[in-house]
Amino acid sequence: MITVPAGTPIMVRMLDTVDSSKDPKGYRFTTVLETNLAVNGTVIVPAGNTVYGRLDVAQQAGRATGSSNLQLVLTDIVVNGTAYPIYTSDYEVKGSSSGKRSARRLLGGAGLGAAIGAIAGNAGMGAAIGATAGAVGSVVQKGQSIQVPSETLISFRLQQPASLPAP
Repeated sequence: MITVPAGTPIMVRMLDTVDSSKDPKGYRFTTVLETNLAVNGTVIVPAGNTVYGRLDVAQQAGRATGSSNLQLVLTDIVVNGTAYPIYTSDYEVKGSSSGKRSARRLLGGAGLGAAIGAIAGNAGMGAAIGATAGAVGSVVQKGQSIQVPSETLISFRLQQPASLPAP
């Protein structure tokens, strides 16, 4: 066995797509090693080997506030048909906040309502109706989901040394 030191980079290519709106925390995904994993110039695991990962955080944006968030980690690397555990840094993707969009809808609805109310002779009433309509619209629509699509290249780093078989 050879010890691969902490801090060693691991570059992988996603085979599966991970989606904040569909995949639960703990979802197991598959990647492939994009570059050779080497120690002191010696290739320990060649590019093309399977590497498994786990979705550590899966948050979907709420209806009025919050943002989607995904955190991925690698858990196992396959060498000669056997999976060996690894502990890596995480890869995090955050979506835009749905709160900003909700505020724009609320203010936009109030502005539109005020304009309509001014034409009808009661701008204050129109603004209140418009703001209510904007608020209802923003609560009904969920925040954006985020994805890490298949074929995405991601770089992780070993957080702890990994014991892998000698080539």
